[in-house]
Amino acid sequence: MSKYQLDHLAQLESEAIHILREVAGQFERPALLFSGGKDSITLVHLALKAFRPGKFPFPLVHIDTGHNFQEALDFRDQLAAEIGERLIVRKVEDTIRAKGLTEPKGKFASRNALQTFTLLDTIKEFAFDACIGGARRDEEKARAKERIFSVRDEFGQWDPKLQRPELWNIYNGKIHKGENVRVFPISNWTELDIWNYIRREQIALPSIYFSHEREVIEHESQLVAYSPFIRIDEADVIVKRRVRYRTVGDMTCTAAVTSEASSIDDIIREITISKTSERGETRIDDRVSEAAMEDRKKNGYF
Repeated sequence: MSKYQLDHLAQLESEAIHILREVAGQFERPALLFSGGKDSITLVHLALKAFRPGKFPFPLVHIDTGHNFQEALDFRDQLAAEIGERLIVRKVEDTIRAKGLTEPKGKFASRNALQTFTLLDTIKEFAFDACIGGARRDEEKARAKERIFSVRDEFGQWDPKLQRPELWNIYNGKIHKGENVRVFPISNWTELDIWNYIRREQIALPSIYFSHEREVIEHESQLVAYSPFIRIDEADVIVKRRVRYRTVGDMTCTAAVTSEASSIDDIIREITISKTSERGETRIDDRVSEAAMEDRKKNGYF
């Protein structure tokens, strides 16, 4: 291989850094959506490479449902403080009260759909014209349809049939007043790419991604963390299991996987032999319907 050729991870890194710099160059008020999960942590690491020694040209923004894992929230705050970047947190709980929204009912009552209201209000509050996120195409069918620069109309809605071509890595960020763009710098990465990059770059992560003992409820072959956010029925049995999380969403809609993986090498071995995607195996909210994610995205969900 020529010394001028990049390996696979270096190519992905270079592309992502290029996209982040395009955002900084094309938009006036961008933001990076940051939850404390592995993908958004990877984005922060890429942003450090793209813009240091300067400050980020955007704040970190978290839409907090109130149902998050505490480990992710603690890591979110720790990392933002460590790198000295601005962190904006807006809470779905506040939106529910302000707008008189009705919370979903049921055993695993997820606030995921209600996040959209808070996100759109936050975009309006700060006049963000671009929101950077860590979604990847390999996660889910609807996310596979998105362009890297994905335009939302003045109502925050997405039309999968009206997307701009992205030829030769040229990204068109021109928008009309009121519109905004969702930007996905790691669209072309896979779950395995993320973990290999985390290993190579020695990126710190919340402990929840590694094997640990946790109280869970076995429900329809899934292990859901015991928490005050789910409805405990008489037939439920709470057990302790050694588990880890492949993806970190809300406690109400994210299942754990049985695992003894205590290191990144262990996790990479597990993923290599896994036959299901991280969301396919662990996200309860995606099972509502075949088009659950796409329906949420059309209404403004990230």
